[in-house]
Amino acid sequence: MDPAPAIGIGAGFAVVIGANVMEGGNPMSLLEIAPILLVFGTTVLVTMAGGTMKDAKKAVASAKRAFTGNAASAEDLIPAVVDLAERARREGLLALEDAVKAVDDDFLRKGVTMAIDGTDPEELRDILESEVYAKRLADKQAAKFFADAGAYAPTIGIIGTVMGLVHVLENLAAPAELGHLIAGAFIATLWGVTSANVIFLPIGNRLKRLGELEASRMEVTIEGIAAIQNGSNPRIVAQKLRSLLPGAADAEAA
Repeated sequence: MDPAPAIGIGAGFAVVIGANVMEGGNPMSLLEIAPILLVFGTTVLVTMAGGTMKDAKKAVASAKRAFTGNAASAEDLIPAVVDLAERARREGLLALEDAVKAVDDDFLRKGVTMAIDGTDPEELRDILESEVYAKRLADKQAAKFFADAGAYAPTIGIIGTVMGLVHVLENLAAPAELGHLIAGAFIATLWGVTSANVIFLPIGNRLKRLGELEASRMEVTIEGIAAIQNGSNPRIVAQKLRSLLPGAADAEAA
């Protein structure tokens, strides 16, 4: 599990609370149920209204994935592909039937199995690339849900503040209570802006990044499968796949 989101969001809240304490504030004064419920509840509901119920259900699983997901590096896949390419070049594709069962990567295992079954190279590439495209769309929608929530939350916080100020105006005859009421009115804006920039937008960006890494790994896998199917030299396969990795040109220049 990659600790980056937990550390980033947790430490972000810690800094906000720490700054509040340093300025002489009481963190407990920020924990008012009404504005918190208004911001989080309304944000989730209006975000859901902008999509489908299926999107909302997937967002729950996506939030979990944002914290627990860990996209494997495409570089880690290269030794397995090279090993398969070497065996296929030496013994033929049919010799991979047993070896492919030990492959951990589902996408690689599926592609090599289809190659063993005699699928036409162009057709195989089309099928695998279609899967990558479908995955990109699914990941984009998951990230969009949280990006939309990050856009709605600050405005909903302002709505809460306006509601609070209306309540303040209703109590102008009780000046002793105005300070507390005005402070409470701005809690909604605080939670709207904070939830957007410390929770929703980071989760959306995290999901987007995970999707990019997973799609990149799948694209490298497709090239590896094509090389295996063509009976390419394993050394050339390794060199080609490494050239597809981000930063490969910089590494060669160094």
